[in-house]
Amino acid sequence: MALSSKRRPQIYNTVDDLRQFLNQSRQQGHTVGFVPTMGSLHQGHLDLVQKASELADIVVVSIFVNPMQFGPHEDFDAYPRTLDSDCDALSDCECDAVFAPTVREIYPKGVNTEIDVPGLSTILCGHHRPGHFRGVATVVTKLLNIVQPEIAVFGNKDYQQLQVIRTLVTDLLMPVEIIGADTTREPSGLAMSSRNAYLSATERDTASRLYASLQAIGEALKSNHQVTTTLREQRERLAAAGFVIDYLEIRDANDLSQSYVESETAVVLVAARLGQARLIDNLVVSLASK
Repeated sequence: MALSSKRRPQIYNTVDDLRQFLNQSRQQGHTVGFVPTMGSLHQGHLDLVQKASELADIVVVSIFVNPMQFGPHEDFDAYPRTLDSDCDALSDCECDAVFAPTVREIYPKGVNTEIDVPGLSTILCGHHRPGHFRGVATVVTKLLNIVQPEIAVFGNKDYQQLQVIRTLVTDLLMPVEIIGADTTREPSGLAMSSRNAYLSATERDTASRLYASLQAIGEALKSNHQVTTTLREQRERLAAAGFVIDYLEIRDANDLSQSYVESETAVVLVAARLGQARLIDNLVVSLASK
C-alpha cells in the first residue's frame, strides 16, 4: 500500500521538520504508518517496516536510543548506533522517512513527565529492570504524539512491551491502531535482536536453546501433560547450558497474569543472560482444545 519506491529515506532530526513532512503528506490524503526502533536494524526490524508499508501510504521509522529505558550499569553507552548503515538497510524497504532525534529533542527540559502502566510494568522484565517500562511508555507516548500515525507496528518478540503499549494507547484514548508482528527468527530458531551482536559464535549456537525450551513447554501446555515438570526441566537445562535465567514462566496471554489455566491462550516467556547478552523470547500457545 505504501506509495514510495525503494530508495534511501529522508532523515529528519527535529520534531518540526518531521511534522512539516507529515502535514504535507496528510494534505495529499496519505495515511501514516510508524515503526519505532532504537536502530542497529536487522531483518526483524525490516519485516516490521514491510508490515507497516502494507497498511499505510507513508512509513516513518524512528531511530532513537532512549536513555530513560536503560537502568544503571546497563548497556546504554555500548548500545550500537549505526544510523548510516540503518538508512542503507531501509533503502531496500518502502520507508519514506527516518526520525533520528537527539536526546535533547525528545527531552528538551529533561524528564518532567512520566507515563507509567502499573501492574504490567513491575512484573517479569519490569521486576528485573525497575523503571524500564516507564521509560518505554514515556518515549512511545512522545513518539506517537509526534508522528500521530494511523497504525504503529511493534514486534511480538517484546511481548510484555507490546502489552504495555496497547494498554497505554487504550487508556489514553490515543487514535492509533497498534499492530503486533510475528517474531523474525534465525534458521536456528533464535529470535533476531540487536543484542545478538554481543554473542560469540559459540554463544549464538547455545542461544538457540531458548526457543527449543519454549517449544517443549508449549507442547506440554497443549497436551496438558506434566507442565510443571517440563517447566522445571527446561529451567535446569538452560542453566546447565550456561544461561543465567531471570525468568521462565507461563502467563495469561491477554493480561500477563499467572492465572493462565482459565484462559484460552497462554504465553511462555523467558529472559536469560548468556555472556554479555540479555535475551528475551516468548511463545503464544492456544489452550482452546486442551
